[in-house]
Amino acid sequence: MSSNRPYLLRAIYDWITDNNLTPYILVDAAREGVRVPPQVVKNGQVVLNLAMRAVANLDLGNEWISFQARFSGVSHSILIPVHSVLALYAQENGQGMMFPADEGGDPPTPEPPSDDTPPPDTPETDDKPRKGAPFLRVVK
Repeated sequence: MSSNRPYLLRAIYDWITDNNLTPYILVDAAREGVRVPPQVVKNGQVVLNLAMRAVANLDLGNEWISFQARFSGVSHSILIPVHSVLALYAQENGQGMMFPADEGGDPPTPEPPSDDTPPPDTPETDDKPRKGAPFLRVVK
């Protein structure tokens, strides 16, 4: 049976954006296949703003999350294996969902999506350091 994680990620993302909130993901940057700028990784993790105003070409696929974003004015193609996402939550109120850090180890790394598109002219993501850890509530 396939993982329910990509389906839950898409549902929670839609719920957050439908309520005009800002979706953030917490990613285990040490997992194989994670491609983010090294300067945004803190303690082996990275928090990324997935708001439509902060990213371009967002694809919440079954195996990969991919998009383009700017960090310090430089455009980057971001690739995140779905299994490396630890949480998806609304920045404004912390509501969202945490995911188990380990589902029995890393699955075989699928081929990443093609990187044929040129980097867009997108606004910078909110890459300022945050005070404290994200606040999450259990959604039942």
